[in-house]
Amino acid sequence: MRNSSDSPFIENFNNYNGLTFYPIDAKYKIKARFVPIRKKAIRKLPTNDDLEREYLEYGYAEFTFSDKDQKLLILEDVTEDELFLAFGDETSAIETYGAGRYLDITHSGGNTITLDFNLAYNPYCAYSDAFSCPLPPRENLLSVAIEAGEKTYQ
Repeated sequence: MRNSSDSPFIENFNNYNGLTFYPIDAKYKIKARFVPIRKKAIRKLPTNDDLEREYLEYGYAEFTFSDKDQKLLILEDVTEDELFLAFGDETSAIETYGAGRYLDITHSGGNTITLDFNLAYNPYCAYSDAFSCPLPPRENLLSVAIEAGEKTYQ
């Protein structure tokens, strides 16, 4: 983040104080049931700067957390050939970035998928208005607190 050419801090790296994270906790590494989407469609996500980004619907991760059933939509960024999960939770705008966090996903093609929320991170728009970041889809706003991953940048 301090020296990368695409860093949001590149123009002002002297003020970069590092990122803060929750302590790693194994309960936030979740093995979820993977439900593929058979009729994949393009999903348009609004961005923080009133634009839209297109993703391909990939599948759902279903799991139980804090005695509540959860279902998260996983999207595919076809330009990057990567899986993408944007989510919000009960820590959003309190301890974590208000517009949600991201999680990079890999999937081997089986009927399970691992979500390691310890690796959740803020989008670049959390640090600079110069970046355009997609917002989580409505179905990815969790009704539980995910106290894992990156916290709000101070």
